[in-house]
Formats: sequence, C-alpha cells, structure tokens
Amino acid sequence: MFLTARGARCQRLWVLDADVAAAFDNLDHDHLLGVLGTFPARKMVGKWLRSGVLDQGHLAPTERGSPQGGVISPLLMNAALHGMEQAAGVRYITTGSNAGTARPGSPVLIRYADDLLAFCHTRQEAEQVKARLAGWLAPRGLVFNEDKTRITHLDTEGVDFLGFSVRRYHGKLLIKPSKAAIKRIRARLSAEMKALRGANAEAVLQRLNPIIRGWAAYYRIVVSSKTFDALDDHMWKLTYKWAKFRHPHKPKRWIISRYFGMFNKSRRDRWVFGDRDTGAYLLKFAWTKIVRHTMVKGWASPDDPALADYWDWRRGRKQPVLDRARWRALIAQQGRCPLCGGLLLHADCEPQTPDAWEQWAAVTRTAIRKQAITAETGTSTPHETPTFRLIHTGCQRRLTRDVRTRPVTPANSL
Repeated sequence: MFLTARGARCQRLWVLDADVAAAFDNLDHDHLLGVLGTFPARKMVGKWLRSGVLDQGHLAPTERGSPQGGVISPLLMNAALHGMEQAAGVRYITTGSNAGTARPGSPVLIRYADDLLAFCHTRQEAEQVKARLAGWLAPRGLVFNEDKTRITHLDTEGVDFLGFSVRRYHGKLLIKPSKAAIKRIRARLSAEMKALRGANAEAVLQRLNPIIRGWAAYYRIVVSSKTFDALDDHMWKLTYKWAKFRHPHKPKRWIISRYFGMFNKSRRDRWVFGDRDTGAYLLKFAWTKIVRHTMVKGWASPDDPALADYWDWRRGRKQPVLDRARWRALIAQQGRCPLCGGLLLHADCEPQTPDAWEQWAAVTRTAIRKQAITAETGTSTPHETPTFRLIHTGCQRRLTRDVRTRPVTPANSL
C-alpha cells in the first residue's frame, strides 16, 4: 500500500496534502502529447486520442481532450507526473543494504493518480516542496487544486488519504481507517438493512456478506482491529433491529434463539447472525486477519521482466480473502486446479478500493467452489473417504458431462 513507501518514517512531522487539477478534457491533442514529453508510447497514445468514437455505425471525430473518467486519463496523468519525486527533491540511498530508502533529511513523496502526500521535517521544507512542484507542473499545463491542498502537522491533525487516516499518537505513527470512511460504511450498512426489512434472513446474508468482506479486505493492512470490533457491534444492533421489525410480537428470547447462535463452527461465538434453514451466517469484520503490507523493494516495477520472480513471490505470499477451509485447500493444491492444472486465482493486481474488493470476492466465489472428489479406490478399500479440493467450475461441469456420457462396461466382461 501507499504509506509503507520507501523511507516514509515517522520522524517527518509535516505533511503536504496536495491534489493536482488536471483539465485534460479541454486540451487540444498537440498539448496533450506535449504533456507526455518523451513517453515511449507517445505515438500510440496520439493515435488513440485521434481515433474517434464509433456509435451505432456513426463515427464521431475526437478533436480535442480526453473524456472525464476515461481509461486513458490515468495513463496521461501518470505519464505527465512521472519524475515528480526528483522535482520535489527526494533523494534515495542507491547502494548497500539500505538501497531504496530516503536519505536523512530528505522529504518523502507518495502519489496515487493526482493525489499526493509529501512528508517533510519542517513546515518550511513543506512549503519549499510545494513551490518546487508548482514550478515543475506549470510547463505541463497543470496546477495545484488549492481547495484540496494544505500543510498539516502529523501530531496534531494528521491527514486523510485514500480512505486512511495517518497520524502520530504519542510519538508512534499509526494508519487507521479514516472517520469519513467509517461513517460511509456505517451509513451504507444501515441503509441496506432498512431496505431489507421485508426480506428473509437468506437475502440479508447474500446482500451484506460481500460488503463486509470487501471493506474488511481493503482495510486489513492497517490498524483496524478496534474499528472492526466497533463495526461488528453496529451490525449486531442492525440485525437485532431487523429481526424485531420482522417479528414485532415475539419476545427477545425467541428472536435471539431464532436468528443468533454458533453458526460458525470454527469459532466459539454464539452471537452470530444466521439462517436456521440453510445454516448460512453473517460474516464479522473482526474475523478478517490483519496482514501488514510488505514494502516494495527499491524501484521494483511490475512491468520489469527481470523482476518477474520477485513479483510472483510477493503475490504468492499474500493470503487472499477466502475462508479458512478454502485457503488451506488452496495451499495444499499449490494454487492449481487438480483437473486441468491451471491457476485457480489470478491476482496480478490487487483491487484498489473496498468496492473493487467486494466485486473481486463475489466473482471469485462464483468462479470457484468447493467440491467433493472421490479418490480412486481399489477393491480392498471400497469406502474410502472423499477428499475436498478446489476446482474450476468449468472443469466440474466437463467432468460431470464426461461421467454421464461414458459408456457403462458390463460387470461380467471384466
């Protein structure tokens, strides 16, 4: 993640929280290509910008700008802002065991698209970094959005970035989910439960579990344990209120017995909301294990072919957001389907938002399911216990179809 970047240590007390105002939608194409400078794919981007839009058989020319939110806008922004670290005066150690970390006294810059943080030692240094970056952006036709740019102290106010709150507490730097992000998820959960008042417990689980899984996966890399506990308490109140609305004339003891219990057999928690008919239950935020992000080594790029083994190692050591049984099966199978030998999960790039994590988890659970496969047995062990493995849903369909169409061999012909 962003805040474990090279050399982002807690002795840098002042933070420049800046936002670059990019108006690519109104610039002519020659100016846009000028922003790219010597970008290697500059000619290809130029053809892309001038290719036009085909809508229902009619070609509309694209004479200037790029669409707001279009897929090319992040490319233009990243290409235009490449080299911002050097412009801000960031200096790195290039040799030895500390190669890739910031030099003593150097600021540290962290950027995500057009948002950036600059960690500095003094307010004066933060103002100098802002002035240098403003001068560096001007020839590119870019400026700071002053309404979203400020200099703050890490001890007194801290700073929010991408839904995270960065602040020092008693001299220790802690990164937590921001108050705004917590407020948004609480409001969303409350709105979802209110909309589900006429539904049954199964519908509640199907709607809320992906939301809980996605939000917890996004914030599991920071100090989130207390936040997860508070959200679980909020969810308990929402589910109990939902049950009271569904059964207004039933006593409290009956409601608790009907909707709460030890549905998750792997945890000794009798306050889990679930469905008695199906045995399904509502996930808890606190069940998501906190996993600290490992800092990227030096200037390692995912696009560097020479570092393919390094990025494979990073992806392989990170536990995906799956339940314990699926994770153990994935480890035992070395991440591959036992029928086709292909990879079960393709996590080349992690989701970058809670909603993207929610979608990733839903798609993954749809594509892969737990299936009992009976092992081949001899005549001496006709009742061998089947083993559970993870397989591709498509492989399971082909296996079932082949078994149904396989000709039956008469027993007396053997």
